[in-house]
Amino acid sequence: MTAPAWADVEQAARLLEGVAEQTPLAHSRWLSELTGTEVMLKCENLQRTGSFKLRGAYTRIARLSEVERSAGVVAASAGNHAQGVALAAQRLGLPARIFMPTGAALPKIQATQGYGAETELAGIDVEATIAAAREHAERTGAVWIHPFDHPDVIAGQGTVAAEIVRQLPETATILAPVGGGGLVAGVALVREVRPDIRVVGVQTAAVSPYVPSLAAGEPVRISGAPTMADGIAVAEPGGVPFAIVRDLVDEVVTVTEESLSRALIGLLERAKMLVEPAGAAGVAALLEHPGAFEGPVVPILSGGNIDALLLLEVIRHGLKAGGRFLSFRVHLTDRPGELMRLLTDLAAMQVNILNIVHDRASETLGVGEVEVRLQVATRGPDHAEHVLEQLGALGYRQA
Repeated sequence: MTAPAWADVEQAARLLEGVAEQTPLAHSRWLSELTGTEVMLKCENLQRTGSFKLRGAYTRIARLSEVERSAGVVAASAGNHAQGVALAAQRLGLPARIFMPTGAALPKIQATQGYGAETELAGIDVEATIAAAREHAERTGAVWIHPFDHPDVIAGQGTVAAEIVRQLPETATILAPVGGGGLVAGVALVREVRPDIRVVGVQTAAVSPYVPSLAAGEPVRISGAPTMADGIAVAEPGGVPFAIVRDLVDEVVTVTEESLSRALIGLLERAKMLVEPAGAAGVAALLEHPGAFEGPVVPILSGGNIDALLLLEVIRHGLKAGGRFLSFRVHLTDRPGELMRLLTDLAAMQVNILNIVHDRASETLGVGEVEVRLQVATRGPDHAEHVLEQLGALGYRQA
């Protein structure tokens, strides 16, 4: 397949008029103060369907021939791409079947169905789901809509960059989350007309195939680790986006799970933005490397579709990573009043107890001792450190 060019992005932008929203750029005082330069958030989490994926899906489907359209389209996705394809097909009057993993979140399944697509659960992971979707395409003639490895999809995603340079011509750096590479490749095409803009891709360190792939000069498949950023957990770069990333993207950096959760919490609390972990990758890069990027910097908040249960887990993880959620164990003498004394001392330290377990059966206990396991909320890393120091000063033996 021929790689797209900036002219294809401009054509895609015309196709998307009245379909995709021009999402806002929102100034972040929090991140600007942290980095010492202007930071503007590109809010694709506010896009229709909750992510940038509509742009590429619609561009791809709109360019199908009448013969291709007659058989409908098929896709495989656990969330964002599914909803993008479903809405694009609905707008263009095509039938769409979306294969989703058996463990896909119910709200995402319902949202995909709400845009008019038929859904089918197949396989426990995305790889098995893709295999089922491809088999369906071969059997029925439906057109397979790849989530990132197609020139039209990349051109559609590139319209994010077209909006950024129109909204903020002085943009110096764009930070784009990277999974298979469709978004960052599309964004990087802007360098054909704005070679002064630095484009940086951001992957989770748990699943980061672009780093070894760029070193090898070709796409490399990796075995990733579990990650909260399921939207960018892709084990192998796409061939078409890889070539663009290799030639036009300045750098691909990785971020930790802790940084992702802290970024999500920060966006919630400071920017009032609900963003999924993958969508917060650019902000996570700013948290890890606050002085590394010339401003104005534009992190793309690529999506806001996060399951409520996952949000609860990520919030807990983020609070712990930010030093606001402290877990510890102490051994007490097993006699009346000792637990009350501990709780009174903690109250004087102004911590809020979230959970407490009183255990007499731990193997580490001495005769006449009990173990108390606590989870408490603190005001930050300094306060958490103070709490632990005070416990030691008061004579509590921490396990």
